[in-house]
Order: sequence, then C-alpha cells, then structure tokens
Amino acid sequence: MSQGVRTGPEGSGQPLSEAYDTALLDLDGVVYAGGNAIAHAVDSLDRARTGGMRLAYVTNNALRTPDAVAGHLTELGIPTGADDVITSAQAVARLISEQVPAGARVLVIGGEGLRVALRERGLTPVESADDDPAAVVQGYGGPDLPWGRFAEASYAVARGVPWFASNTDLTIPSGRGIAPGNGAAVEVVRIATGAEPQVAGKPLPPMHRETILRTGAKRPLVVGDRLDTDIEGAFNGEVDSLLVLTGVTDGAQLLAAPPQHRPTYVDADLRGLLTGQPDITREGEGFRCGGWTATAGADRLVLDGDGEALDGLRALCAAAWTAAGDGSCALEAGKALARLGL
Repeated sequence: MSQGVRTGPEGSGQPLSEAYDTALLDLDGVVYAGGNAIAHAVDSLDRARTGGMRLAYVTNNALRTPDAVAGHLTELGIPTGADDVITSAQAVARLISEQVPAGARVLVIGGEGLRVALRERGLTPVESADDDPAAVVQGYGGPDLPWGRFAEASYAVARGVPWFASNTDLTIPSGRGIAPGNGAAVEVVRIATGAEPQVAGKPLPPMHRETILRTGAKRPLVVGDRLDTDIEGAFNGEVDSLLVLTGVTDGAQLLAAPPQHRPTYVDADLRGLLTGQPDITREGEGFRCGGWTATAGADRLVLDGDGEALDGLRALCAAAWTAAGDGSCALEAGKALARLGL
C-alpha cells in the first residue's frame, strides 16, 4: 500500500481472499453484533479459510481472553483457536513488559483478559495502588466495573506510576445499543490526574506490531467497520484494508473521510472477501463505477446512472476524496446517497 493520498477505492481482479494471505478481522460490527453472527459472516469466512486464507481476529476489547473469544466464535460456527485471536490486552502487556523489570507488579483496572495477558509476559497483576505497582494498566472491564477501581488508578498515576491503556475507544456496541467504552473510563482518570496514558490498541502501531508478530502475515488485509480504529490502523501499518458496512460507518462518514480513514476497498459485508473489486475510471470531470457516474459540483456531490448501490458509493468516494485531497470532503451528499438507499 502506498502512503500517498488515496483518491478512491481500488479495484482487484482477484478475489481478496486470494490476493492477500491473511485477513485481520475486527469482531464487533464485522463478524458479530450483540453476540450474534452478522448475515453471511459464517459462510464467507468458511469459504475464505477453505480457499487458503488465514483468518485472524483482532479486537480492541481487552475484557475477554483469547480462549473466550475463540470459544464464542466456534459456537457461532466459525472454528477458531486461541492463537487466531489478538487482543489489545496482549498488545499493551507487551508494551509494558518492554518498560518495566521482569516480574514487576502491574495495577489492573479491567477484566480477566488483561490479567491473562500480563501473566503471559511474566508480569504480576495486583489490585491496589498500595501494592507498589511499577505500572498501571486500564482496559475495558465490563459494565459492572466498580467506580472505586478508577480511584485506585488515579492514586497510583498521581504518584507518577507509568500509566497504560489497552485502547481509547470511547464507545462499545452492546445488544442494547452503544455503551461507554474504555476510552470513557480513561477520561475519568485523565481528568482526575491530568496525566496521559501510553495506548496500545488500534489504530496505534503497538497493536499492528502485535498482530504481525503473532500471525506472521506477509500480505495482510485489515477488515473492519470503523474508520478511526480499523482503517486508520491499517493506514498507520501501511497495509491494505476492506471496510464493510455492517457496523458503525455510514455512507456520509465514508465520503467525508480524511486520508488516514480511507479504505482500500469498500463492500457490504464479508462476502466482499470472496470476490474481486470493480475498477473506478475517470470520465471527464466524473468517476464511473458500474452503471454510476459521480461528480463533485460546486457545493454538492452529483450521482447519475443506475445499477448496484455499492458501485454508486464507490464512485462517490472517488469524487469526494479527489475533491478533498488531503482534507475532508464537505460537499453535500444527502441526495446522492438517498438515490442509493444509503
């Protein structure tokens, strides 16, 4: 992947499952939602794996252990081993282990996933700021994490103990809607102490490094639903990405994406792994994909033609991103997206 400014989604003459050796898949909004498999996910992943693509599941959620995540995926019909799961808990544990002595105590504000990852690195989880920790680590601890845990973190951080966070996602999807994520909990300690944590999770380099170390991927494809974690993480790691529209990103957000949030490919769901991707061609002042042509006007994006809605969205991306250059497209896109039902 080139780090130049992307001006449109790319085409691929091969199915993506053949063009790349490893899919680095986000979970929430990509493989499942509310704990249940997203439509077409199970069959698509089975076919990609059968065709020779390695599947690895990469999550910013530090609560569950890789064993627990693998068990859940297997129950959904996606056979998965713990070695196929990479978590932000593992990434932050490695980051801590590189900065504190072997066997050091680490104050844990989070769940079992963090404790298991720390022990894997030879570190000792503790529960109190009075346990003389060499570091403090925060990760998502579930909706029932006691408020007093934030106080423990604050006491230690205020004394100058190095502070780490698995990730800073402000929200997390749940079966009932959008809930506060680990980033919201990190803000509590930040407000109390004025300190800044070292962060490991997507979209930052420690998470990408952890993923490559554990998978050995040579031609990875990041697959995600979030522009600010999955796609930006791929950008930072200088690898290609596939955005699927089964999660939080909508058409308007995609068209307004700045360069670090622009995916290599766009598709409806994980069936996109099994197909090639259509080319986008320049036609005069516009961009054509399938039966659609998109043009950037003075104040709005204009879409002409008909055909598959996704082709129209891809054409609009090319028009919007080209017009925006290294910025964010502010052209009105509502009417164009409405024509596509998006």
